Amino acid sequence: MSWWEAFILGMIQGLTEYLPVSSSGHLAIGSALFGIQGEDNLTFTIVVHVATVLSTLFILYKEVDWIFRGLFKFQINDETKYVINILISMIPIGIVGLFFKDKVEEIFGSGLFIVGLMLLVTAALLAFSYYAKPRTKEHISMKDAFIIGLAQACAVMPGLSRSGSTIATGLLLGDKKEKLAQFSFLMVIPPILGEALLDGMKIVKGASETSADVSLMALIVGFLSAFVFGCLACKWMIDIVKKGKLIYFAIYCALVGLATLLFSLI
Repeated sequence: MSWWEAFILGMIQGLTEYLPVSSSGHLAIGSALFGIQGEDNLTFTIVVHVATVLSTLFILYKEVDWIFRGLFKFQINDETKYVINILISMIPIGIVGLFFKDKVEEIFGSGLFIVGLMLLVTAALLAFSYYAKPRTKEHISMKDAFIIGLAQACAVMPGLSRSGSTIATGLLLGDKKEKLAQFSFLMVIPPILGEALLDGMKIVKGASETSADVSLMALIVGFLSAFVFGCLACKWMIDIVKKGKLIYFAIYCALVGLATLLFSLI
């Protein structure tokens, strides 16, 4: 993998991890169009995913600091309840990761047709959440956290946006826009780090192909690219959710989904 290919893949990962357009779907499309197979390389995949986690921590450092300060008070407070909600949201994706990981990996190798189809589902979710007008609630409840977690678990499908699914689900539940985007981005940190840890163990045990064909320069460029574009996308997406402009991404996903379906049938 050359450094510019690593830059492109890092940029795609960083931008699409937060924008509601599906990072997995766009990486699959990029691989098919340009012959870039970075997503198949475990080490590179771990590096760019860790970079996006760090970009979340960088942009939302005030929220993360607020959470940890509250936790170390060792009492039930708003910060503790927030962490409990994040843990509850992790239950569905944890079940998928433990019992259906092999099945999910099979789906990822099934071609672009499923990617195009799931992009259309993403578009429908975003459009529906834009036009729906539920009563707004002040706080994300435990029940809402679990339902949003179910949306995150469904988003393991390539082309179904994780951020789009979780944010759209939260909007349909009536959760406050200002808090929903932050919760959506923070709740994904443990699953990403958990998956990176599992993949790292595979490499250490020699159960998967390593990245002998990926240079240190490519890994560094991919990491920096994913981090920088992740920071930009994370901050941008929070502002977009506050302003309620998700309909533009619905249109984008619909167009890209239709184009992908047509491309897969040629």
